[in-house]
Amino acid sequence: MRKILLIFMVLGVVLSGCASKDISPGPSELDVMIGQMVMVGFRGLEVKGENPVISDIRDSHIGGIVLFSKDCALNSTVRNIAGPAQLAKLTSDLQGYSDIPLFIAVDQEGGIIKRLTGEMGFPETPSAAELGNSGDVHAALRAGQVIGRTLKSVGINMDFAPVVDVNRNAANPVIAALQRSFSDDPRIVSRFAESFIDGLHSEGILSCLKHFPGHGSSRGDSHLGFTDVTDSWNPDELYPFSKIISDGKADMVMTAHIFNARLDRKKPATLSRKVIHGLLRRKMGFEGIIVTDDMQMKAVSGEYGFKEGIYRAVKAGADILLFGNNLIYEPGLGSKAVANLKKLVREGKITERRIRKSYERIMRAKAEMLSAASRS
Repeated sequence: MRKILLIFMVLGVVLSGCASKDISPGPSELDVMIGQMVMVGFRGLEVKGENPVISDIRDSHIGGIVLFSKDCALNSTVRNIAGPAQLAKLTSDLQGYSDIPLFIAVDQEGGIIKRLTGEMGFPETPSAAELGNSGDVHAALRAGQVIGRTLKSVGINMDFAPVVDVNRNAANPVIAALQRSFSDDPRIVSRFAESFIDGLHSEGILSCLKHFPGHGSSRGDSHLGFTDVTDSWNPDELYPFSKIISDGKADMVMTAHIFNARLDRKKPATLSRKVIHGLLRRKMGFEGIIVTDDMQMKAVSGEYGFKEGIYRAVKAGADILLFGNNLIYEPGLGSKAVANLKKLVREGKITERRIRKSYERIMRAKAEMLSAASRS
């Protein structure tokens, strides 16, 4: 209850005159605002005093945690999730270290892409492709409800789903091959995605549309490096994003690390102000949180490096920088990201005003999330 009151008090200050440009935040306030822009993964089925993520939360004020069932760097099936009771305790303990409620996120799409599995004792749901092929839009609603209920029961409040990529390439290694798209018809994608979101919302779980501006036509995998969709992408891949945003059902949008010269001749979408601010914010009117795909993916980290990637993503308009800390593991990665953001502010490359805009969106979403959870 104390945290719920705190976040509403902070939100009230942010939205009042106290947040105007005439009043400069003190260092501690700026530190908190910067920290809230970082979401990070970590190792451990439990959190104890020596776990670096505790310092990330307590000292660097990071705003979010992403959980995984497998540890890619170790090629291990042990990471953060073992079963319902264990996971509920883990999320509760994580929240206990933070003064501001954390976003705790997971990729629970259904089908192949799931972190909470049947073997661990969690209910499973069909893939997006199976749902779309069924033609039963109510099945998508039920899948969202099941996932939402499951996540809520273990203290997870955000699902990095649904995928609203249009299935433009049957050989796509990261979308079609994994049955992550509802359809090759953008209107079917939007209908099924909205029903899935309704299911999540019925349990107070935040959704996230991915991967903007459309990853469905790619031939490559942006986890592994530069991925160009210039010749394969079609503008109608924007339709599901636009429709769901206009219908007021988009909580968050995740950017893709794809390169599309038809939208920006120089930068991949995650680092492109033309794509994020120009297209998603101004043209499509999205006012919610924009989160990057994993900043450790080679399409960004391999091409731009750590600090430069952070700088370009924030300048482009991203509100939350996601570091899965799983492809490559680095203890204290959340604090490292925060330190680099602080340095960029000190150097004058990113303004406090820019940081505050993201902070306001994040705090507003957290307040709405808590309110929705209390009603569901």
